Amino acid sequence: MESFKERVKNLRKEKRFTQREMGEQLGITMRAYQSYEQGTRYPDFPGLIRLADFFDVSIDYLVGRSDHRERM
Repeated sequence: MESFKERVKNLRKEKRFTQREMGEQLGITMRAYQSYEQGTRYPDFPGLIRLADFFDVSIDYLVGRSDHRERM
């Protein structure tokens, strides 16, 4: 199963967004977003919800607890 950093990176690439664009979409710096993909930092709970909503996936999928993308 993929880790959080792998899921975030793959989802971003599917949408064809740059790391800078992701930071802008989420209201964080590009550097903060990069740290998510590097696995050196994780979003707070509201940030995790924003990511899941943006990618239209469940939080369980995003954090690697499930392989099902669908939100309930």
